Amino acid sequence: MIMNITLANFQLRAIAELMDGMNSDKREIILKSCTGSGKTIILTHFMDTYFKSFHKKVFVWLTPGKGGLEEQSKAKMDRYIHGASTKLLSDVMTSGFEENDSCFINWEKLTKKGNNALKDGERANFLDHIDKALDGGLSFIIIVDESHQNDTIKADDIIEYFKTKKMIRCSATPKNYKNAFMVNIPEEDVIAEGLIKKVLIINEDFEHDISVDDQVTYLIDKAIAKQQEIHSEFLRRKIEINPLIIVQLPNNSDALLERVESYFDSNGITYENNQLAVWLADKKQNLEEIEEPNAAPIAVIIKQAVATGWDCPRAQILVKLRDNMSETFEIQTIGRIRRMPEVKHYENDLLDSCYLYTLDEKFTEGVRLGLGKGALDAIKLFLKPEHRKFAIISEYKTDVPFPRDAKLALKVIYKYFEKTYHIDDKIAENKKRLEAHHYYFKGEIVDSTKSGSVSTLVKESFDNLYEINVHETLNTHKHGKEYHHCAAEIGLKISLDYSTINTLLRRLYLKDLKSPEKILELEVRNLYSFVINNKQRLKDDIAAAMASEMEQLGWPVKNITEKPVPFPQQFLFTYDGSAKSQIEMAKNVYKGYLSSAEVRSTSEKLFEKYCEKSDAIEWFYKNGDKGIEYFSIVYEDNFGKQKSFYPDYIVGTKEEVWVVETKGGFTKSGQSEDIDQYTPKKFAVLKKYLAKYNLNGGIIRQDKQSQELCICIDDYNDDIKSKSWRLLSQVL
Repeated sequence: MIMNITLANFQLRAIAELMDGMNSDKREIILKSCTGSGKTIILTHFMDTYFKSFHKKVFVWLTPGKGGLEEQSKAKMDRYIHGASTKLLSDVMTSGFEENDSCFINWEKLTKKGNNALKDGERANFLDHIDKALDGGLSFIIIVDESHQNDTIKADDIIEYFKTKKMIRCSATPKNYKNAFMVNIPEEDVIAEGLIKKVLIINEDFEHDISVDDQVTYLIDKAIAKQQEIHSEFLRRKIEINPLIIVQLPNNSDALLERVESYFDSNGITYENNQLAVWLADKKQNLEEIEEPNAAPIAVIIKQAVATGWDCPRAQILVKLRDNMSETFEIQTIGRIRRMPEVKHYENDLLDSCYLYTLDEKFTEGVRLGLGKGALDAIKLFLKPEHRKFAIISEYKTDVPFPRDAKLALKVIYKYFEKTYHIDDKIAENKKRLEAHHYYFKGEIVDSTKSGSVSTLVKESFDNLYEINVHETLNTHKHGKEYHHCAAEIGLKISLDYSTINTLLRRLYLKDLKSPEKILELEVRNLYSFVINNKQRLKDDIAAAMASEMEQLGWPVKNITEKPVPFPQQFLFTYDGSAKSQIEMAKNVYKGYLSSAEVRSTSEKLFEKYCEKSDAIEWFYKNGDKGIEYFSIVYEDNFGKQKSFYPDYIVGTKEEVWVVETKGGFTKSGQSEDIDQYTPKKFAVLKKYLAKYNLNGGIIRQDKQSQELCICIDDYNDDIKSKSWRLLSQVL
């Protein structure tokens, strides 16, 4: 059954970057993608996009393990991509390789001795099928899944048979490939989209000094209590998910296995009642459908690592036991408890976190090193009595439009061209206006190359070569693929799939297609050449239109609920217990709030220190980034989708309340380090809210030249030297 899924923004960006990698001069592309980021979804949609743009191509997806992962990956592509031509090794041995094939093959079937796939026999062997495909003009692109597991001489020998010019290696932990094109998916983006849990909490509420007679009873008691707490919250919300505990034993630990089984049995969790499962090499029980959201097992016992590709999103708690020797941390183990069961956050700290209980210090150090700010200590903090009556008006979304509204995007693009190029309903005049701004309109395809000579093979020498324009007559068959490729690139730049961006381009520029947002009237041939020749300009202009402040604020925001929201009476405070500074911040509204609070940006840490030292500030509150219990302001983006903006801090003086957002600073030379292109929009939204409720506030950034925090209150400007920026100490 084909599934229609909406790709997350980071997944669309990854596809665009993979396309860039295919256009680069690098042979190898590294896709670094954490467990739970939807790597298979990204790659299958990338292959589909690539096939639309190029012909005579075959993808060969090589998977590790003892079998099964290649079948899972094939099944996912069949489910996600309509009309995909997918094959397993057995299909290749029967019918060979054909254009637009995506072939999923297990490594071990090619590299192990005695393998029938590589034996000469009655049928053409595997290598003959490769040669036949190459002789037929096909070219191979190799995808190496979990590449860290198969970086061997034998594996490289197999890859060489395909004579591939491009290879994509995928891993959550890629090795150091020096001369490769990197596509790195930040974990923060995956978390922001709700695919994986916000944070891993290590040894929650452990005392600083604990005496343990038996690690098994101590840690499993903690895990069972947490499982029951999480399950109760799911039941309260009428969500049928039974959270799973993974108990990881050390290798060579049969005696420890018996103790674990015995202790679970004493708690009524047994193999007989299906609440206990085991997955060991020589012992497997109650594993049928264990991945299902409401499956019976409460706990599963494993050893060093479960099978590659095992996907159980309800797994949320890991108990890591040790037996004399500490074992090396593997990030894939933690990955098993990081997925969100319904691919969304519940805006609840309990449900949006995963939990590790262990007395293995070496393993804990490995977790911290591997996950960084994604692995933290945690403790519950309670609101101080004097702040329990405070409340601020918060806005909530009550109607979420269909994501990426194409009609609204069409209007936004037209409005941007109207403002930037002064286009109107006089189509003939629009062409002249765009030509004046260096849009190219001739019906031929223009490419460029270099001419000249160089004495040294350095970049500067090549930069001095003459540029020659190559003019080619448009061929709709030949250049049709190139048009698809260019349109897909433009769409991916702004997180739109191919079919949507193709519709937009046709409505904006194609003749005989009625649309109130019509800029040009081109024949189909001329639309192809227009998009191909102006790909970069269109990409930049359409991206600018999507991010333009005036357009976003121009659309009315409907169906907003407003209500007073107090500070939460308690919350789960995460911090870095290994940090040297553990000073309690007296001005925070919570008792026990530490200077080692995480996750915090540099600007946030500097602002919290400023609050603590300022004579004018009496208290400060760090707002959450999602959830109805936190303060938010609603606005509508350029796709017509309602979004919630959560300003970072609420601050109190003797007479005023301030709402502030912190952003990346300015370098000593004045260059902006703010990576959020929507900061001007957020400033405008915040300013409008502050005026409505008679509050104070603004955007705070650090000026590294003066080492001072600066605030923008009236008119936003990305130049620190402008009068818009004032020293925070002179304002608050």
